[in-house]
Amino acid sequence: MSGVDRLNVPEFERPIVELEMRIEGRRMDLANADKEEDRKFIQSEIDELEKDLKKLTDSVFNNLDPWDRVQLSRHPNRPLTSDYIGALFDDFQELQGDRSYMDDPAIVTGFATFEGTKCMVMGHRKGKTLQERLRCNFGCAHPEGYRKALRKMKMAEKFKLPIISFINTPGAYPGIQAEERGQSQAIAEAIREMSGLRVPIITLTIGEGGSGGALGIGVGDRYLIMENAYYSVISPEGCAAILWHDAKKASDAARVLRLTPNDLLELGIMDEIVPEPYGGAHRDPRRTFDNVRSYLLKHLNDLMALDIEDLMEKRYQKLRGMGKYIEAAA
Repeated sequence: MSGVDRLNVPEFERPIVELEMRIEGRRMDLANADKEEDRKFIQSEIDELEKDLKKLTDSVFNNLDPWDRVQLSRHPNRPLTSDYIGALFDDFQELQGDRSYMDDPAIVTGFATFEGTKCMVMGHRKGKTLQERLRCNFGCAHPEGYRKALRKMKMAEKFKLPIISFINTPGAYPGIQAEERGQSQAIAEAIREMSGLRVPIITLTIGEGGSGGALGIGVGDRYLIMENAYYSVISPEGCAAILWHDAKKASDAARVLRLTPNDLLELGIMDEIVPEPYGGAHRDPRRTFDNVRSYLLKHLNDLMALDIEDLMEKRYQKLRGMGKYIEAAA
């Protein structure tokens, strides 16, 4: 990865990356040094730089605010749905098309095996290269994407397969063509039908969880969220544009939206937070995959052990319990 690519990171993380690159440069100098005296000097410098790096990293990542976590959720090196599918599932067989209009690459669906259990897996696909991101609308699905997902979920119900859904979208595609093809109806139908599917459903927000775009494949029995992800009725930029007519106030919006995992857990929306390696999932993807595997397996085993009627009643109560509020006296 080039220096330019490595610096395509959130502003608050850039000093850390710059220091890491400096340490790597000195390590290369150490490997190429001929004299013992030079090697000792370079090694002592590396030791001091690593101490500075530890202090800087602690200072940054121990004081993250909601806007920082939003930026981490969008980190260019953060694992995507395709990475999780490749690392956690065997025998993945992609299923395409909505049998009505076309296939939407912004949502991927398919059969797979998770730790010996056959399942249906799906998720938002953002793409990695610029060409892929443009093709996937940066994870913003059209109505055919949600219709595709719903068809596959009904197929999973037919074959009694659990569903695992990875959420990572700033929102559904807002273009006029999507509206012409029934965007709101497609999402509403998906929400309604998912709530009644008679199979276990686990949703995991791995990055962005924005608006109806997230809800379109995000109704289920267990709601999990990564430590540096967010889940919100609207993106911080969209909220700032509406409230203050200034998208640059996104950091203020992030604070008032209560979109961080801890807020969501307190509000009873999320069931559990999946921890990430220190500094974010992008800093140790393998450990991230191991954490996700253990959490998914735990919740899947719990849900698979339930009688289907108990499963449906618990889901009903979970959904009914969301959005509770207490009226305070004026």
